[in-house]
Amino acid sequence: MGFGEFRTVAMAICAGLALQGLALQPSKASDLSSAFPSAGLEEALRHENAMVSAISLSRVAVLTSPRPEGRPKGSEVRYSGRWLRSLAKPSGGKQWACLAEAIYFEARGEPVAGQFAVAEVILNRVDSPKFPNSICGVVRQGTGRKHACQFSYNCDGKLEYIANGTAYDQVKRVARVSMDRKTRPLTKGATYYHATFVSPSWARRFQHVATIGVHKFYKPVRRVAEK
Repeated sequence: MGFGEFRTVAMAICAGLALQGLALQPSKASDLSSAFPSAGLEEALRHENAMVSAISLSRVAVLTSPRPEGRPKGSEVRYSGRWLRSLAKPSGGKQWACLAEAIYFEARGEPVAGQFAVAEVILNRVDSPKFPNSICGVVRQGTGRKHACQFSYNCDGKLEYIANGTAYDQVKRVARVSMDRKTRPLTKGATYYHATFVSPSWARRFQHVATIGVHKFYKPVRRVAEK
């Protein structure tokens, strides 16, 4: 951004706002003279107007728009909705759609880091020989048996539908980034999680590795082989 361009736009905006402010106040003969003591006010505004007119509308839009967050290098991720919105519109196939759906129903009300954490668990399961070897397989595991599936929204007997388009757009971005990145640092290999307001008995058999948002995350306890 050129300083000269920025100064020109800023001065013109400030001058316009100042004049508008005077127009909203009770009329006084001394308003203009007290606010702008320079006798050359009219000439100055005419000069600024000519300079602003010389700048294209597209350039003005660039100068006055907030600067987007840059994309981190490598697999680094910024856990913010603003950063996610700065990325290109995501796309993918069936596996991506399954991951986005699971994040939506399991964690759409969570902070961005919590949504990434749920995605990590699903992807960690895909990599584990103890679970199905595809995202859709992991997400659908146990479906058909009420309250016996791995992700409760699939077997709670309720009809699930995606009603919040804004939240769905965000989790689709979370899913895309999660599938593309090379590391999963939030959950340290966790393959299980539960809400913080419950205490399931199975959790005692696993190692607690993180608490993010309203979820606690666990991974299997590594047992030392007996000699």
